[in-house]
Amino acid sequence: MLESMYVVILVGTLLVLFAAFSSLLAARFGAPLLLLFLGIGLLAGEDGLGLHFNDARLAYFVGSIALAIILFDSGIETPFRAFRQSAAPAVTLAVLGVPITAAIFGLAASYVLGLPLLEGVLLGAIVGSTDAAAVFFLLRVGGISVRDRVISTLEVESGSNDPMAIFLTITLVELLGESGGHGFGWELALLFAQQMGLGLAAGLGGGWVIARALNRLRLERGLAPIFALALAMLLFAATGAVEGSGFLAAYVAGLVVGNSRVRSGPTLRQFSDGMTWLAQIVMFLVLGLLATPSQFGEIALAALALAAVLIFVARPIAVWFCMLPFDFNSRETAFISWVGLRGSVSILLAIVPLIYGLDADRTIFNVAFIIVLASLLVQGWTIGPVAKWLGILVPPRIGPVEKVELELPGSAHHELLSYRVVPGSPVARGERLPRWARPSLVIRDGQSMRFQYAGRLQANDYVYLFVSPRYPRLLDRLFASPVALGPDDAEFFGDFPVDPRRPMRFLASAYDLALAPDDAGRPIGEWMTEALGGRAEYGDRVPVGPVDLVVRDTDEDGAIAAAGVALDPEANREAEIPLFLNLRGWWKRLRARKAPPPPDGPEPAQEPPAADPLPR
Repeated sequence: MLESMYVVILVGTLLVLFAAFSSLLAARFGAPLLLLFLGIGLLAGEDGLGLHFNDARLAYFVGSIALAIILFDSGIETPFRAFRQSAAPAVTLAVLGVPITAAIFGLAASYVLGLPLLEGVLLGAIVGSTDAAAVFFLLRVGGISVRDRVISTLEVESGSNDPMAIFLTITLVELLGESGGHGFGWELALLFAQQMGLGLAAGLGGGWVIARALNRLRLERGLAPIFALALAMLLFAATGAVEGSGFLAAYVAGLVVGNSRVRSGPTLRQFSDGMTWLAQIVMFLVLGLLATPSQFGEIALAALALAAVLIFVARPIAVWFCMLPFDFNSRETAFISWVGLRGSVSILLAIVPLIYGLDADRTIFNVAFIIVLASLLVQGWTIGPVAKWLGILVPPRIGPVEKVELELPGSAHHELLSYRVVPGSPVARGERLPRWARPSLVIRDGQSMRFQYAGRLQANDYVYLFVSPRYPRLLDRLFASPVALGPDDAEFFGDFPVDPRRPMRFLASAYDLALAPDDAGRPIGEWMTEALGGRAEYGDRVPVGPVDLVVRDTDEDGAIAAAGVALDPEANREAEIPLFLNLRGWWKRLRARKAPPPPDGPEPAQEPPAADPLPR
């Protein structure tokens, strides 16, 4: 008995260590790390090293706890600023995108696999949501630089669409098990409202309680993150017990805690990040052990065909429909469609029919597993090249920054930051620190000294600064390594800069632009912001007459801090993809078709196209 316990601990520890070590291989070869975790579980399983694991209920139990931890951490790592700017499109993708994907995929699955339609839709619900762990890892660690709103939409979608997929899967399984597929109606809608409503309310209230408890209780720094995570798991379990969505509650609670000024905040983030890595490793290893690759051959071709339907048909249609009202260009919508990675949630949900006895031959489980492998291989390995091919990459604002956030007692409204001065950064080149930075200590060659006695900062110095939480982004620019500018950066940012505070008449006189009288005296940055719908982002472009105005940078409040002028915009303007045009794009195309042909001779000056309204 004791010997077998040690063997289990030994094997389990070796698998976790090997999975953690595989992250080095993933970074070197660009492989999706979660695919390696799954592969290790498969290699150690029944058809590999011979480890026999066939307990579906235990796998679902372990996976559910791991998923709750991952979603709680996902909420902590999502700033409210990113959530606000992407909440509407992301929630639309989560609420409508999953059912649309499930319906389209279900029709194909019913035809290809010969399943009843409801079982096909069940399989569609199982693979209908994107995986938060895979999306967060590939976007944050992969170094892909696209517009902030695109990244935020993908991250919030991946964190918020799991509850919808879980609700659909469990509901469809119960319908198939109890009534043979009958029973849709108002009861289902009420159940959905109950699950999501309770999950949202519990998450908001529970997150507020966790944040307040961390600030009121004088816990040891090492105990505080354990206390917070235990409360999050309590919230997850209690919400599920009253038939609410515990997964939604965990995500929303993390969102509230992560955006609150809490005691031991840096420690909580570090602990939560480590627990998330452990949860991902354990969940993927367990799910890999549960699979039997020798059974894949019988349905491999059908599963790969369905994976193609999911990647190239169901997901694009769902994304296009959900993104119609929102201001994303067609290439960004295409990228959002491509970053629809399936992962642990799909495999975890594929266990539910096994538990209910609806998948005796493991067809649903094996098909879902193969689809996840195909998604991680095809989409996970090509996110960077696809972004480059679509022409949506933007040059990074700053290079890598080496920074550590520290915590001091009583520093609720300030942060103590430690920066390493990297070679070539602005401060290493002699740029002075602003007065509000309050540098207090410099460590040089292992010796500490006061900042005022350190002289000019040198490469590899460590500088400690006590600042307001509003300013770290500005300091990041000063301590960042230089960005390796490529030949395309000048084309991207325009041929030369222009001061956004100058009036529009400055451009009108230079390029013979026809402006409304009220616009001639307006600042360029203000006019651009209004043309962009009231919100400007780094990399945005505004066509005006024969030139494009480019947003080169924004400040902390979202105002345009630097702009550029592109003299030959057509050379850098990518063609739109008709499949992914939004309502504004279709309206412009319709108007262009109805417009009379231009008369012979020189073209008259045109009004800026930004005032083109949508139809009402």
